[in-house]
Amino acid sequence: MSGFPRFLRLSRSASERLWRRGSAEKCVSLCFRANFLRLGLAHQNSRGGSRCYSSCKTVRIGCASGFWGDTTTSAPQLIYSGKLDFLVFDYLSEITMSLLTAARTKTPNLGYAPDFVQVALAPYINDIHRKGIRVVSNAGGVNPLACAEAIQEVIKKAGLELKVSVVTGDDLMSIRSLLSEVKMADGGSRQALPKTLHSMNAYLGAEPIRRCLDLGADIVVTGRCVDSAVALGPLMHTFGWKRDDYDLLAAGSLAGHLIECGAQSTGGIFTDWHQVPDWSVSTEQRSGPVFTKNPKTTSSS
Repeated sequence: MSGFPRFLRLSRSASERLWRRGSAEKCVSLCFRANFLRLGLAHQNSRGGSRCYSSCKTVRIGCASGFWGDTTTSAPQLIYSGKLDFLVFDYLSEITMSLLTAARTKTPNLGYAPDFVQVALAPYINDIHRKGIRVVSNAGGVNPLACAEAIQEVIKKAGLELKVSVVTGDDLMSIRSLLSEVKMADGGSRQALPKTLHSMNAYLGAEPIRRCLDLGADIVVTGRCVDSAVALGPLMHTFGWKRDDYDLLAAGSLAGHLIECGAQSTGGIFTDWHQVPDWSVSTEQRSGPVFTKNPKTTSSS
């Protein structure tokens, strides 16, 4: 850790101790925006009380990547026109994890999505800092510490001081010897682990991301995590959602799943997608998330 003086490395075991319960208070209206979302909820807890989070507070989250290899036009569009609080990126899939594992096998300091660092962050790091935008991404892949080190080089070159936090704990290769077989999801049968196993990762959730943000992280890098966690973590941080705020967490997870799809949920899977330029399309739900779009972009609605 001596080489990472401004890194917060948060492991899964540590994150399990971070849940805190809050007292019941009078409920008020809550709002949030993310790429752009708004939610109005009155949450009643299981004991008949309710919790107070914020009076019509808003947070704006823009998602600039739905997969590794997504368009590079999204980050500048969201940074300069989105009026964001958080900029999030989702890069990982099962095949992506395999590709990143192969890259790390050949070059030990790889294993993350390098274009996140060099294409999405480096050209805009000064403006991200100036605008106070906080960044969350699972671009760390199978080597989040190396990804964070590369980000620190970008920050140093720009002459800035930003805190980069790293979430670890998803890599299970260290306990491979304890797992002689796995239960198959399709029929409940068990099979032995393959002898040529090169990577094994668990899905982490939003809580360690929230904790990193609570501790002041400007940029949070994770390995394998639930796709929606890159958005849910900032929402939990902003509004103080607790572990048993099931309705709020469900709403935030839904919003996170939609937004992490990036342009796929804003026109990318529209039949005539070529008629929908730019990054965002307006979609609204009365008491749920509200997706808006940047000014001067075209809507398919």
